[in-house]
Amino acid sequence: MSLKDRLVARISETGPITVADYMVECLLDPRDGYYTTRDPLGAAGDFTTAPEISQMFGEIIGLALAQAWLDQGSPRPATLAELGPGRGTLMADILRATRSVPGFHDAVQIALVEASPVLAKKQVQTLKVHDITTVDSVADLPDAPLFVVANEFFDALPIRQFLREGETWRERQIGVQNGTLAFGLGGPTDQPALASWSEVAHGTLVELRPAAGAIMAEIAARIAEQGGAALIIDYGSWGAPGHTFQALSAHEKVDPLAAPGNADLTAHVDFRALAEAAPVLTPAPLTPQGVFLERLGITQRAQTLAQQLTGPARDSHIAAHRRLTHPDEMGDLFKVLGLVAPGAAHLPGL
Repeated sequence: MSLKDRLVARISETGPITVADYMVECLLDPRDGYYTTRDPLGAAGDFTTAPEISQMFGEIIGLALAQAWLDQGSPRPATLAELGPGRGTLMADILRATRSVPGFHDAVQIALVEASPVLAKKQVQTLKVHDITTVDSVADLPDAPLFVVANEFFDALPIRQFLREGETWRERQIGVQNGTLAFGLGGPTDQPALASWSEVAHGTLVELRPAAGAIMAEIAARIAEQGGAALIIDYGSWGAPGHTFQALSAHEKVDPLAAPGNADLTAHVDFRALAEAAPVLTPAPLTPQGVFLERLGITQRAQTLAQQLTGPARDSHIAAHRRLTHPDEMGDLFKVLGLVAPGAAHLPGL
């Protein structure tokens, strides 16, 4: 029985489920979950992340994190962690770019937070020359100053959707209509987490991401107590309402209810909510990815690499630089949020 058939049977028996529950089933089902059964990245997959576009992205990120480590007195030991590390490409580029930073590699323990067994195997292959630890959650990271990067991690965490109706809210749910999955609305509900949205107009849809708050709280507690920095890169905005739930398959948007387990499900990140979940840390102003990378010298790095290239390889390199930085591509859609303990220097580029 397919995952869709099992979901239809479950909902028919027990009633509608939240969008969050639906995302968990589609992404992490042990048998048919999207992340548990495949490598979704690259041209042959369903989407391409910045590290897969160009090595320059990871190099820039690595040097920024290493500088933050230096700025905080080069603590030993320290944890260098990545949330949702894909194939391990970003971490590999980070480690290559930071080889020349005195003492950095000797000081850091490399830890990856990964839920996909398929991708965990790819990470081991990519990073086979390094000693890495793979853990299931942030709470399991080594106990030390934490320098952590999360690139396109929070967008895949489950969301709940609420529609403003007059003075109350109704949750958007997934039920069964005419034998197939369909969106609907639950009854009026009182959600304390929606208190900050009490002034929005009738008909406004708001998305909440409960799991993100718990992860940010854990990261914040560690950094506030022991030092470190968090660098979060994703697509989204600072506290904007709206419906952003989407599905991607073969690099195209598709109906998120059509084929559960066979498409990537994501939603835009609310960076304000992430910062508010870490009140003990100091956030830098939210910065567009393109601006962040340019401040850190990506164009100069691109020019240096271009000198070694000709023909199609050079054209591809130039296109990659544009894709990462141009406002019409990833440059404005993706944002960068950096957080440090009070009194610590902000991450370079922010």
